[in-house]
Amino acid sequence: MLRQLLLSAFIAGAASAKEAAWTSLFDGKSLSGWVAAKGGKPGDGWKVEDGCIHRAGKGGDILSEKEYKDFEFEFEWKISAKGNSGVKYRVQKSPAGWLGPEYQVLDDAGHPNGKVADTTAGSLYEIAPAAKDKDLKPAGEWNVSKIVAKGTVLEHWLNGKLAVKIDTAGKEWPELKKASKFAKFDDFAGPAAGKLLLQDHDDEVWFRNLRIREL
Repeated sequence: MLRQLLLSAFIAGAASAKEAAWTSLFDGKSLSGWVAAKGGKPGDGWKVEDGCIHRAGKGGDILSEKEYKDFEFEFEWKISAKGNSGVKYRVQKSPAGWLGPEYQVLDDAGHPNGKVADTTAGSLYEIAPAAKDKDLKPAGEWNVSKIVAKGTVLEHWLNGKLAVKIDTAGKEWPELKKASKFAKFDDFAGPAAGKLLLQDHDDEVWFRNLRIREL
């Protein structure tokens, strides 16, 4: 009996350790692990400053070198006043460029997209609006975000609260996708593996504490 209890405890501990296996996607010193959308090193507008990835000037989108399918991705961000950016995931290359679902990064109070429900901060851009009671920090302050993608289910978290949950195999998805600019892209949002993308939307934005664990 004691042996069985010890074995169960060992298995449970091993499972917990596996679940806690996070990988950092930013070493705080360089853009190692990230590449320009056209390949090669990120554009000069992307800077590493004070332990942050800072889109300080024109640099184009940057992508993770590795692809991810099912994962939990945590990151912190702050946006400039009236600023717009985004974090895309399960990104695939298409004739229209790098496409994937987007976690909207936005100054809701200052940017016009803040007046449209499905383009506000934390939303699944142009598909599903963030929760009305979300906890969004103002421009210039840090937000803590999380994206969970597992199979056909996508979740967006903002400052500890669930902002979006949607199943791409669910009844709502076809109409939501049809009403968006992604209607013609059959494989949009997976569940195939794809890269992560930090968007250059012509505005200043900062990212830090980027880490991921595969599910």
